[in-house]
Order: sequence, then structure tokens, then C-alpha cells
Amino acid sequence: MSDSFGQSLPSDQYDIEFQVPQTHRLRFTQDCFGDDFTVLRELFEPSADAARVQVWVDQGLVAWDATLCERINRRFDSAVELELVGRTQTLPGGETIKNDPALIDRLLASFNSHDLDRRSYVVVIGGGAVLDAVGYAAAIAHRGIRLVRIPTTTLAQADSGVGVKNAVNWFGKKNWKGTFATPWAVVNDERLLQGLSDRDYRCGFSEAVKVALLKDADFFHFLADNASAIAQRQQPYCRRAIRESVLLHLWHITRGGDPFELQQARPLDFGHWSAHKLESVTNYSVRHGEAVGIGVAVDVAYSHLKLGLPLQITEQTLGALQQLGLPTWHAALDEDVIFDGLEEFRQHLGGELTITLIEDVGRPVDVHSIDRAVMREAMDLVAQHGNSYSHIADVPNTSRQSAL
Repeated sequence: MSDSFGQSLPSDQYDIEFQVPQTHRLRFTQDCFGDDFTVLRELFEPSADAARVQVWVDQGLVAWDATLCERINRRFDSAVELELVGRTQTLPGGETIKNDPALIDRLLASFNSHDLDRRSYVVVIGGGAVLDAVGYAAAIAHRGIRLVRIPTTTLAQADSGVGVKNAVNWFGKKNWKGTFATPWAVVNDERLLQGLSDRDYRCGFSEAVKVALLKDADFFHFLADNASAIAQRQQPYCRRAIRESVLLHLWHITRGGDPFELQQARPLDFGHWSAHKLESVTNYSVRHGEAVGIGVAVDVAYSHLKLGLPLQITEQTLGALQQLGLPTWHAALDEDVIFDGLEEFRQHLGGELTITLIEDVGRPVDVHSIDRAVMREAMDLVAQHGNSYSHIADVPNTSRQSAL
């Protein structure tokens, strides 16, 4: 027996590897709904008919810029090759949108009532939680509507905006229900960061520290040397930190060989096993970026005690996080329930527990067990030298509380 190409078919079992071509589009703009609108406009694929676009915006962003939705409407209305389906709509941000199934149903109902299809576009403008939830809805509608992400927090611009994961919380667990789907495009717009409170602005740079520790010694030392300037929102330090962070994340996703996490390791989740649990046990009063900073501090200390990471790097990491205005310690880490995060981390991916740690900057290593006694010692070390979350939490956040 042979196939249509004349090749012999020796058995009834076939394992055929294949690849699906995909393009990940990333753009940097100063004002994508102002002078740089052409950059956004050119991302929509031309066709015989106008490209149909639906736009969703984080309510926290509108609270800062009340004219944003109208500006978006005018911009899209002025582009004859684009059809804005309905007016720009808003959604609550933060964990609210990821915890409320009714909001996902609202998104899906809108996609259906406006007859969006696989060649239509959903544009989502907001923080990481809104990107996650709208991305999840877009991914399951028709098995995938084209998604254009415009992240509006440093956290999302430095990291999650270019990710291929979309999720909502379920069963009281973070990101339990979700999909893998590459966004059609991502636009990092600098103007949309202006309304962030200082607290939220600083949150994104914990992910920059994380990816620098994993991949780039020069970038790590840049962050350590300029952490105070970044915390003070000084350009061009902030611009460079966000750009290098997101590009390192993007290179990993597109060149790392495992974008959909089929293997056991999740290197980009360095510091996240305790961070995710810390968020849930504090009822999300700790921002994701703050939790990641704490998680990175703890795992760096553990890497020092268990894997011989140089003490100088441990101290530089703690110092950089603190100078960025981020906490490196929270009292909830004293609770044994934090260690439940290890099992939840394993279950989320399946298989053997795999935690990425570092032997040195740019030298990650995967381990399959955690010595709890040593981890407690690491937590004690961070507690002694850490910047307490209670200090950070006292800083008022008067704008865009829903942004993350």
C-alpha cells in the first residue's frame, strides 16, 4: 500500500511533525490614536471590503482620559478601509473582569450580534487583565477572531502584551481557564502610560528584572544602575527598560522552541510560583507586578543558598527591586499555604514539578523539587533585607486602580 505520492505505508501508525506559520507583529508608538495612527491603521489586512473592527477599552483608562473613546471613534471613522462595528465599548479592569463570567458572556454576545468572523478584528486597549479576558473571548469565538492588543500598563508592555496566553480565573485559581493564541498584533504606545499612578507604573519593571536575570547580564546591570531613575519615570531609561524587556520576552516566545508550553519548564515564570499564590491569599490586594517582585526576590535568595548564585547578584537584585519602588517582602509568606502554590504551579502545566531558578545571570536551571527548609531560610533572608509590602501599600493610588 502506498500514499498518493507513491511512498510506502509500512504500518497503521503515523506520527507526523508539522509547523503552522505564524507572524508576531510588535509596534512601538508615541500616540497611536494621534499622530501615529497610521502605524495602527496599517496592521489591518486589506481586503475587498472594509476590515471590520470592534474596540474594547479598560474603564480605568477612560477614567484618566475621558475623551479617549471619542478620539478612537473619530480615528476609525476617518479610515475608509476600516469599519468600526458599533461604538468603542468599555469593560472593568483588574481581577474583576477575570473573575466575572458574565463579562465574558457580554463580549461573546457582542461578537455574535455584530457578526464578527475570523477575518474581523477585536482591538483591546487596557492592562494585562483586560488583555487576558478579551483575548480569551476572542480566541474561543469562531475558534479565533484576530486580536490586536494595545497594552496600557508598564507590566503589560514589558511582558504579557506579547504573550500567547489568554485566561480568566476559575475555581478560585488564577488563569485556570484559558487558551494559547498568538495575537494578530501588539502596539506599545507610550502616551497611554501617562495616566498610571506611580505605584502601577513601577509594577511592570519587576518583569524586566526577571527576564534580565534569565537572559541578559548587560540589561540586568542597566536596570540595577538606573532603577531610581526608572522609578522616577525618567526617559529614556523607562523607554529602554520596557523595550528591552518586551523584546527579550518576544524572542523567547518566537525562538525559544516552546511557545505553547508543551514541555515541563516555564522559564518566563521565574519567581511566579509564590507570586500567583500571594496574589490569591491577599485577595489580589497585592498587584501582580508587586507579587512578581517578591517572588523573584525569594527565588533569587533560594538560588543563592541552593545553587550558589553569587551573593553580589542576590544583593543587586534586592537593591534594584527596592530602588524601583517595589516590595520584596510580604507577611503572607510566613503562611504555609504559600507552599500550596508549588502544587498549583505543577498542576497548571502538568507532569513533574519544574521550577526555573538561576545559577548566575543568564544561566537558568530547571529543578524538580524545592527544599522547603532552604526556601524558608531564603524567605527569612529576604524578610531581613526586604522592603515590606505594607510600606508600598500605604502609597495612595488615585488613578486607574483597575488598570492591572
